[in-house]
Amino acid sequence: MASHLHSHCKSVTEGFFLFFSPRPGKVKHANNLTTRAPAIIKEITTTVPISAQQQRNMGSGGFRKRKHDNFPHGQRREDKENVTSSSALMISFKSFQLELDTRHDKYERLVKLSRDITIESKRTIFLLHRITSSPNREEILNESEVKLDAVRQKIKQVAQELTGEDMYQFHRAISPGLQEYVEAVSFQYFIKTHSLISAEEINKQLVFTLEEKEETTNTPSSNSHDKQQHTWSLKVTPVDYLLGVADLTGELMRLCISSVGNGDIDTPFELSQFLRQIYDGFTYIGNTGPYEVSKKLYTLKQSLAKVENACYTLKVRGSEIPKHMLADVFSTKADMMDREEGLS
Repeated sequence: MASHLHSHCKSVTEGFFLFFSPRPGKVKHANNLTTRAPAIIKEITTTVPISAQQQRNMGSGGFRKRKHDNFPHGQRREDKENVTSSSALMISFKSFQLELDTRHDKYERLVKLSRDITIESKRTIFLLHRITSSPNREEILNESEVKLDAVRQKIKQVAQELTGEDMYQFHRAISPGLQEYVEAVSFQYFIKTHSLISAEEINKQLVFTLEEKEETTNTPSSNSHDKQQHTWSLKVTPVDYLLGVADLTGELMRLCISSVGNGDIDTPFELSQFLRQIYDGFTYIGNTGPYEVSKKLYTLKQSLAKVENACYTLKVRGSEIPKHMLADVFSTKADMMDREEGLS
């Protein structure tokens, strides 16, 4: 090892001094350094001792051995064979695996149910938008109620999946569907009553009961039956309710534009007043609420601005523009507002 280090340092030292090619006046001094360098390196290697443990660790290739190389490979195989499938450790981990797989499967089922709830709620909203142009108002409201009942059956399946579980552990999976359902129910409620539905009324609709008949053999007459009720319920959280109401404002803005196109002049002013009240309520929350609510506040402000612009056009220039062209004028102004906001 020392001879190999000695020859290597000699060649490096000679190459170093040849590369820098000293001036003629310094050649003699450089030659003295070249001849003295091997002796200096030899003195350093002899004065710095290397322990026996370090020499064993260095090995022939100059690399340090890893700690687990001191253990024979056969011993490691025996340790692996000792951990059998019937050991307490393996039984515990298999139970953990089963619990995690069950939870993941339930989460995926809830995601699929939430997607179905979202799709059916959107279809209900599209149906309710036809009420401005349809002569039969009650028929559309009845059809929308049938669709919402089908959505509640999906929510009932969600409630059954969450029986005995903490809802907030699966809240992210079901939150989009609940928000869309709140939007559809509140839109239908506004068309009927021109007011906003409360969260308590929505939660009352999400209580499901099922009666099952059980035969009792305690009495002599075996034909007697006892009814047992199974109850499932799902509560809409305050955040989901607020986000659904915030999305409602966009549908009300579209209802305003379509109603003006059909010659209804009074609806935009009613919607403008209603949207101002919702906007005032959201501004009270401000930045103290959840992050998603503050994001929806900007969209709500845009919808309110478009409805107010429609009311301004009707009030100031309503007599100048024919009724069949009002919807085109409002939609064009709404597009211009969107472009200006995008540029700013």
